[in-house]
Amino acid sequence: MNRIFFCGDPHGHLEHIIEAVHAHRPAAIVLLGDVQPQEPFEVALRPIIDLTEVWWIHGNHDTDSDADYDHLFSSALADRNLHGRVVEVAGARIAGLGGIFRGNVWGPPSPPRYASAEEFLAHCGKGNRWRNGLPRKHRSSIFPNDYNALLREKADVLITHEAPSCHPHGFHAIDDLAVSLGARMAYHGHHHEHIDYGEEETKKLGFQPLGVAYCGIRDEQGNIVSP
Repeated sequence: MNRIFFCGDPHGHLEHIIEAVHAHRPAAIVLLGDVQPQEPFEVALRPIIDLTEVWWIHGNHDTDSDADYDHLFSSALADRNLHGRVVEVAGARIAGLGGIFRGNVWGPPSPPRYASAEEFLAHCGKGNRWRNGLPRKHRSSIFPNDYNALLREKADVLITHEAPSCHPHGFHAIDDLAVSLGARMAYHGHHHEHIDYGEEETKKLGFQPLGVAYCGIRDEQGNIVSP
């Protein structure tokens, strides 16, 4: 497999990613949410845009403000969002699930309150809409229909913002998704730590779970590239 860098929550700080790409020339980089670029994403990554493939999922903070949302979701790299789909990236099939579970939409293991963004929108009231659509905050909520669509797919790697159940604040729903996909590895951000859950958890879950730190980078084998 060609080298792939999985990048933990940068929260607007992208310099370390640019430096790592210049130093190591990976075939692709995949950002695990809370990107929050301070300018349009393709502008922020201009020094490396022609050196590597860029892919991403969103985190909860990518809908904090209009600028956070627009710099990512309206950028020239908007079509590189892996949320809710499987894409072959540098020789690996990668499935993406961006955003977080929110109890007023769906907080596993409780049953979902709304099955889709469209159903939520129909009940939220016109005064709560943003740009005549889903409230901005809930554009980073995980809806069951996006999750369920991935259950029908197969992938080598699962990337999520939320953590699997081996994290104290993780979810069995992430475990179930990784197993259904047949993923051998699952990378997550959100909790700002490099976490190696160990061989025992890998055997128990059936895939290798890995946490990626705030401004951290791991490669496709789970090695830490940047602490």
